[in-house]
Amino acid sequence: MDGKINSSKAPDPVGLYPHARRVGNLLFLSGVGPREKGSKKIPGVELDQDGKIASYDIEIQCRSVFKNVQYILEDAGSSWDKIVDVTVYLTNMKDDFQKYNALWAEYFKENLPCRTTLEINCLPTPIAIELKVIATI
Repeated sequence: MDGKINSSKAPDPVGLYPHARRVGNLLFLSGVGPREKGSKKIPGVELDQDGKIASYDIEIQCRSVFKNVQYILEDAGSSWDKIVDVTVYLTNMKDDFQKYNALWAEYFKENLPCRTTLEINCLPTPIAIELKVIATI
């Protein structure tokens, strides 16, 4: 069965796209951030009066992103240990890479997927990290 998948536990997409798409035994996740389902608040982010990031905690954001990825994988019939490739987008490589890399090692002790980490100047919502994941089913 090939097709679009939307998780009942992950935050709603911010555009016209599904949480994931299955093609054969591969699962391609759309970009996943740290937002929580049903809430405007972004874990680990404090916004100023103009909606710009005043401060953020990369550890809280990482843990929330990983949780959202797990929700989507599970709702699609996959699991954390079936992740094969991850592209990570950070908005501040210099300040955040060390902490994110330590958390990566905590979450990926057993399964070591391929990984590419890129710094970008912003994401569509006021967040500091987003993951693009490919897994098997």
